[in-house]
Amino acid sequence: MNDGSLAPLLRDRRVWLFILIAVLSAAAGLFLVPDAWVVPVVNHAGYWCVLAAFVLFVRALWQGYGPDVRAAGARGLGAVDWASVAVVGVGGLILIAHEAFGFKIMMDEAMLAGTSMSMHLDRTVVVPTRGGNIQGAFVVMGYLMDKRQLFFPFLVSILHDLTGYRADNAFYLNAGLAFVLLALVCVAGRRLGGRIAGWLGVALFAGLPLLAQNATGGGAELLNLVMILAALLLGARYIEKRDAPSLAAFCYAGMLLTQVRYESAVFLLPVAVIILMVWRREGRALLPWPVMVLPVLLIHCALHQRIFEIQGSAWQLQSKPGLKEPFSLGYVPKNLAHAVGFFFGSPADQPNSYVLSAMGILGLVFFLLLIARKARSLAQETPVSAATIVFCLGFAAHFGLMMCYFWGEFDDAIIRRLSLPTHLWLVLSVMAVMPQFPRAAFQKALLGIAVLGVIAFGIPSMSEHAYNQEYLAGLETQWRRQFVADHPMKDYLVIDNDSILWIADQVSATTIDSARARKEDLEYLMKTHTYSAVFVFQTFLVDPKTGKLTIRDGDDLGPDFVLEPVRSERLVTLTQTRISRLVEITKGGKDVTEAPPDHAMPTDRAEIEKARAAYIENFLRRLP
Repeated sequence: MNDGSLAPLLRDRRVWLFILIAVLSAAAGLFLVPDAWVVPVVNHAGYWCVLAAFVLFVRALWQGYGPDVRAAGARGLGAVDWASVAVVGVGGLILIAHEAFGFKIMMDEAMLAGTSMSMHLDRTVVVPTRGGNIQGAFVVMGYLMDKRQLFFPFLVSILHDLTGYRADNAFYLNAGLAFVLLALVCVAGRRLGGRIAGWLGVALFAGLPLLAQNATGGGAELLNLVMILAALLLGARYIEKRDAPSLAAFCYAGMLLTQVRYESAVFLLPVAVIILMVWRREGRALLPWPVMVLPVLLIHCALHQRIFEIQGSAWQLQSKPGLKEPFSLGYVPKNLAHAVGFFFGSPADQPNSYVLSAMGILGLVFFLLLIARKARSLAQETPVSAATIVFCLGFAAHFGLMMCYFWGEFDDAIIRRLSLPTHLWLVLSVMAVMPQFPRAAFQKALLGIAVLGVIAFGIPSMSEHAYNQEYLAGLETQWRRQFVADHPMKDYLVIDNDSILWIADQVSATTIDSARARKEDLEYLMKTHTYSAVFVFQTFLVDPKTGKLTIRDGDDLGPDFVLEPVRSERLVTLTQTRISRLVEITKGGKDVTEAPPDHAMPTDRAEIEKARAAYIENFLRRLP
């Protein structure tokens, strides 16, 4: 220990070497790599960088927790807190029992599914947009680079590697992460405020329909919460142990967290504060080699971030006409009003929890008052309490960032999932202030209120899930996947602007624009009966006065494509979603997709093989 001066750190050559590596890595990611190389480098190096970081993270966890695991094994099952295991198990079952598994938010979840497919098939990080079944093998023929971070699709790709490819692996991963999250909440609560505090945190989350929606979806939100809480707990362990394995595990938890969602990079602030705080107390900098190479493994993240600059539409400002800046203080009043509308809105309209909102906000007020009193004496706090206090910097920065975001409306069907880190902050605050109310009767009363909230509000809201019924994109996606389930042979082609939703289930698909641009190739494929059928997905808007159907912008193939409706349904008011069969393609009123007259087939095997090879070559060239 020393007097708290930073001078010894500045005299340490390893610190300056780490700073040099970090600066060079940042320069490479932000400036030195030309724009033309950004997409290819991320495409081919992204998977391997995430794999290396994940392996080093698991290695550090095993080095740090291996002795504890072996000691727990020696003690046997009698040392397990089975009551807490049961609480976590029941809470997790509630979260996954009432919502149907499927993609919930478009197009984020579809893009993540597509990236996981490319990671599994060829270790690249692109999203397939054109693909087809070629003699039993599904082949991707067109792709684009997505802006979303890579850790979630990487984990899904591992499931693909271990169990075989299926789009549903994303849902299975999130279902498992729901139990992991509740277990971490229980551990954090127990360390912050005792056993009942842990159970209270689980009950508060188990009654949140928004968490159930994401626990059964294909998005990265559950992983984001798990990594935030894991980083916090590993930060507490580093404060306690102050050794190389705990530091490496903490650093890589923070690093991988930034690769779940891009706004989660704000949590690097509390990570850095905790590291500097420990180094200052110790009077030395601990820098094992995995930490020294960490900045190099973040180069691809900086390159990935530049996609926002290269792709002008990446911020999706076009979704809010008239807005020019993605972040502004001017958005704060409006977004705060929307936040209140979400936290205390009707459960029929919003997947919220009155109990969590009320108890959490009160708990946060008390916790902030405690922080004001204890901030200067963190050395006297328990490691988990000190880490939680420091991580409030990250939670506050995240909430502030969301309130300054042009689309930071928590009551919006697409955006409300971004409130989950704030929900975690509220739950942690409640658990952190429990020691200030030590009476067992009071703590049990809070637990009883939380359980009552699950029974009276949470489960009915999850079962009804009325808050999903006005989100057309999600309903259309479920409708598509039902069509796939009803046609398991997958020997057909689908023309749909959201082709990735079919490709994720390994159904041959292409976009409307591609079908129009390659009409002659499509004519050839229909003549040769390459597919059992060609289907077209379209949405029509209904005029409330006349009942006239108007096709949605971008869904019209044009007059030369003759369609026959196969399945249609009104998923939301004043819309009709339709799947049609492409019957023929015409030109000047004449059918150009009619097969030519029969010709004599060759009898010589060599001629047959030559004709087959020529056909396959022509077929591959003409795929839409």
